[in-house]
Amino acid sequence: MEEYQLRDREKAILRFVIHQFILTANPVGSRNISKKYDIGLSPASIRNIMSDLEDLGFLDHPHTSAGRVPTDKGYRVYVDSLMDPPRLEQAAKQIVDVNFSTAANETEELLKITSGILSELTNQLAMVTYPKFEQAVLEKIQIVQLSSSRILVVVSVKSGLIRTITLEIDAEVKESYVANVQQFLNEQLSGLRFSEIRATFQDRVKDLNSESYRPIIRVFLDSVDKIFTDISNEKAIISGTKNILKQPEFEDIKNFQSVIELVENKDIIIHILDEKKQKLEDFTISIGLENKDEKFSEYSMITKEYSIGDLHGTLGIMGPKRMDYSKIVAAVVYVAEQLTQELTKPR
Repeated sequence: MEEYQLRDREKAILRFVIHQFILTANPVGSRNISKKYDIGLSPASIRNIMSDLEDLGFLDHPHTSAGRVPTDKGYRVYVDSLMDPPRLEQAAKQIVDVNFSTAANETEELLKITSGILSELTNQLAMVTYPKFEQAVLEKIQIVQLSSSRILVVVSVKSGLIRTITLEIDAEVKESYVANVQQFLNEQLSGLRFSEIRATFQDRVKDLNSESYRPIIRVFLDSVDKIFTDISNEKAIISGTKNILKQPEFEDIKNFQSVIELVENKDIIIHILDEKKQKLEDFTISIGLENKDEKFSEYSMITKEYSIGDLHGTLGIMGPKRMDYSKIVAAVVYVAEQLTQELTKPR
């Protein structure tokens, strides 16, 4: 760390304490380390090193136990420099590949499957946010007349995503009018970002003032925010509540309540994940108080972006700080990469 460079023995003891705590959820004593790991040190020497690590803030000493537990600072050193390189077993990769290969091509279905896979692989709470459409670029609009007063609007973006919305028109319109409006809208809007379309739509359609087209244009004016926005009213998909509640940490009613609050209020997740902007090739680990919101001071989050062309969403897991970081990082990274691959396949 910046204020203290750990010596090799201290790194080894910190690593072993964290490994044991991840396995058992119980405070770790020097005798336990001495028996479990052949490191050529007596329990007394190990105890002295653990005491030094506690003084430096890397370990803590629960009042009711003679053993030690890692602090946020200890976990941070561990994930930055001491944990095993992330590696996902072949069997886990096959679970991901099989699930994706049998999934429908619909984006929403793929995101739901992704959340379920992540939860299954990690036994933690899995989270997937929908891609943000603010920067989506419109490829084309198709208008399908369902009846004389109902139309289906099909919006295609350059990333390959498609969304549909049904609109009711207050007057009967001819099919030829619908075709002409479709052509006009594509001439005016293709190549623009959704955010630009919403901001300038009224100005762009003001020249189409024929009485024949007015009912169709009016319904677009009334629905522009609905049409050129995210593909789903849901902002995130969460899976695995039952998995995380099996962890010993959730015998504490306060921790239990915070998970329930998270699941019931997805805006909290969106807010947390939106703060974790990252380069697409990177993953992010935030531990305890690094999450800023005090309600999540007992949790860690591992997240990574996925992409569909120039659109991005985030997936990841949340669970107790006592988690198998190396295994979970490997799962999050692999699933994000495979999801990106699935979403960018030709449709």
